[in-house]
Parts: sequence; C-alpha cells; structure tokens
Amino acid sequence: MSQSLFRLLAPAAMSLALAAPAAAQTPGVMADLLKDVQEAKGKIVGLAKAMPESAWEWRPGPGARSTKEVFVHVTADNYFIPVGAGSAAPAETGIGEDYKTVGAFEQRARTRDQVLAELEKSFAFLEQQMTATTEARLATPSKWPKTSTRQLWIASTTHLHEHLGQLIAYARSNKITPPWSK
Repeated sequence: MSQSLFRLLAPAAMSLALAAPAAAQTPGVMADLLKDVQEAKGKIVGLAKAMPESAWEWRPGPGARSTKEVFVHVTADNYFIPVGAGSAAPAETGIGEDYKTVGAFEQRARTRDQVLAELEKSFAFLEQQMTATTEARLATPSKWPKTSTRQLWIASTTHLHEHLGQLIAYARSNKITPPWSK
C-alpha cells in the first residue's frame, strides 16, 4: 500500500475501530431510566427510614395524602405501571389491569415496618421489569390507550420524582432533613 493511500485510509479505519466498541457500550434509554429510578429509590426509601413514625400520619391539609399514604401510593404504582407494559404484578398485591385494584391495595392496613418492606419490594419489582424491557420493545404499544411502552417507563420515572418532591416537602414541614442533605 502506498504511503499516501495509507494516510488517506488510516483515519477512517481508526474511526471505525473506535466507533464499534463505543456503540456496543452506549447504554440505551432503559439504562438511563433505570439509573434514575435507582437514585429516586435511594432517596424515597431513605426518607421513609428517616421519618419517625409520628410524621407518618402527618398531612399538609384536609384531602391530601398523609406521609404514609404517599409511601403506599408509590409502592402501589411501582407494581401497577409495569402491568401496563405487559407484566403481571405479584399475586399477593391483588393489583391487576383495573386501577380499582390499586385503590384496594392502598387501603390495606399496614404498620410502618410493613410499608417499608413493601416499598423496597415494589422497587425491586419495578427495576426487574424495567431491566427486562429491551430497547426494541420501547416502541410497542402499552396496554393503556395511546401510550407506548417507552412513554410508560418515562411516566414511571417522573411519577417517582413527583412524589419524591412531595415527600421532601413533607419531611421539611416536619423539621426532618433529608438524609442526603446532611
């Protein structure tokens, strides 16, 4: 090969050699969403553990969820949202495709320790279902009208952040500093 041809082709060959491994290592949207869910989980579970039982029944006003009810709601939707992606929630939850099953789940009597255990279990379920979702499956319709599987997982992540913000406000209203802010 002539030296001038080598100079011409070498940069292109180098680019191809570097691009292939980089493309294989580039995480997709599911990896990004899963990372975000794991960060939200750490903060939500951290707040649940940091808040004394006396703050669990606190609510900012009539008609608003109590702290405990917010944790239970997050738990319920961690089970329910994957149902829209075609997964079955664990049978013991009683959660199915009808949102009324979520309401029944949320109404069950639970101790603080039971709520904490179920919250962590629900995050493990959510993460497992998200991990099992391939990038190719993201464009498929979910079980809910006019919603793709991608939109469903994005909604799951934003839902967690909505309630994380709510729980931070609840904690600060009860003079509790979030553990990661200390």
